[in-house]
Parts: sequence; C-alpha cells; structure tokens
Amino acid sequence: MADEWLRTGIGRSTPDAITVRGRDLATELMGKVTFTELAFFLTANRMPSPGEARLFDAALVALADHGLTPSVLAARLTWTGATESLQGAVAAGLLGAGNVFLGVVEDTARFLAAILTRPPPAPTDAAPSDAAPSDAAPSDAAPLDAAPSDAALSDAGPSEEVRRAAEAAVGAEITAGRRIPGLGHPTHKVEDPRTPRLYAIAAEAGIPTPHLDLLRLVAEAHAAATGKVLPINGAGVAGAAWADLGFPPEIIRGFALLARTAGLIGHLAEEMEHPIGLRLWQDVEHRATYTGSRRPCRGDTPQPPGHTAEP
Repeated sequence: MADEWLRTGIGRSTPDAITVRGRDLATELMGKVTFTELAFFLTANRMPSPGEARLFDAALVALADHGLTPSVLAARLTWTGATESLQGAVAAGLLGAGNVFLGVVEDTARFLAAILTRPPPAPTDAAPSDAAPSDAAPSDAAPLDAAPSDAALSDAGPSEEVRRAAEAAVGAEITAGRRIPGLGHPTHKVEDPRTPRLYAIAAEAGIPTPHLDLLRLVAEAHAAATGKVLPINGAGVAGAAWADLGFPPEIIRGFALLARTAGLIGHLAEEMEHPIGLRLWQDVEHRATYTGSRRPCRGDTPQPPGHTAEP
C-alpha cells in the first residue's frame, strides 16, 4: 500500500503517457494550449478564460525585461566566469529577485490583501457611509477562493469602506517609515508605461478587479498624505493583476521569476554573441578606488617611529 502522504496532483509519467493535471500532455495539451495557459492551469488547476489568459500573459510580458538591471548583470557576469553553466547564470539572475526588484509583485499583493481582509476603520464623521457593500457573488470564472472583502466592492468601484481602509493602511506605513509597495520607480518618475496598459487589459477581461482598484486608492492616499505623487509601477500592477486572477500572494513572485527567466535567456544569448561581461568587470576593477591600509598582524616586527619601507 502506497504511503498516503506521498502524492501529487500535478503530473506523472508512465512508459507510454505523460499526464498533467489529469490531462494527457501529448493529446490534450501540446498544440492546443499556450505556455501561458499551461502555467495558469498548473497553478490554478483550471484553464483560464480568454480574458484571464490575456491579462495573465500581459503581466508576464510586462516583467520579462527592463534593461541591464542588477539581475541581468548578475546573470551576464556569472556566465562570464562560468561559460559552461547556463543554468547557473539564469539562477544567479533569479536569486536577485527581492523587495527592490521583481519581488515587489508579492509585496504589493500581500499589502493589498491585508487591506481587503482587515476590519475597516470607523468613519471620521458621525454620518454613516452612503456606500453599501455589494452582495453580488463573484463571477463563475473567478479562480480559487474569493477574497473575503470582495463584497465591499461594487460595479461602480471600491466602496467608501475600502477607501478608508486604504488611507489607514497607507498612514500606518508612512508613520512606520516604510515604503508603500507598488509605488514609485527609479526610471519612470511620472508614469510607468506598463501600468495603464495592464489596467486597460484588465478592464477588457471583464473580471472583478478588487486589488487593482485598491492599488489606485493606495496611490491616491499616499499622494494625499505626503504631497508626493508616485506612479504605480509595473511590478505592483502585475502583482495586483495576478491577485485579481485568484492567486495567493505567496505564489505570485513565482510568475515574476517565470517572466524574467525569458528575459535572462535573451540577455545570455546576446552575451554569448556580443559579450560585455568581461569588459564590465575590467572597467569596474579599473575605476574602483582601493581604500585598504596595512594593519599590524601577529608576528610583525615593530618598526621605530619615522621608519619607511624600502621601495
């Protein structure tokens, strides 16, 4: 009898077949679904609707490449030192995905999910809010489990309750001296070109977008509280989009890594044909200023004052 704990619902292979999520890989998936649809299917255990697949894919495309970023430089320099290890170079690039680059997708999704699931703050005035939470059920196409606070969002957009929750969460982060995930970009100071495009594709998908709607409220609340208008960045909007597709925050960073893998492979292909890694290292080595000084070590012979070493 097989051990009850030793199981998987993802895939298995036999001498004459490969099964993925209950479907025959060769006859039911190959040539019939895109890689994007397969990635969605593997994680959500269902096929996306056409609108969901388009949004999911657009977010992947948005994060595939952003130039000579630290992750790309790490990959190129790793390949410079280990040309036999393409996988090592790709891994080096992916290992740099954290709270500054790429990992923002997860941070944003977590931040938004926390706002949507925490009890709303009391209104600042005595008058009750005119906005009533919608009791409409989530779309049949909504993947995985709906967020508990989806009911607080209506077809007209976020309720006043959600707006107050966003303002409170932003205020708490500002007071604590922390950055708001999903806002600001070192290059795109006014607007990240990926952001309005993803919002447009999400609108065309015809699915509930509580996280994307909330992210806009977060940006507005931050601007009102600080007087500084920071754009919603590409990683933040991608994280919100993937959250609206039903994926939990803890898995969302994986999609950013999936997207960036394509970009890293492209950069490494270019590095093989037109290498810059060696010259980059040599240029940094040449420009760097050495600031070390000799420190006494055990066994050194004490020198008299004014002694200088012979050249």
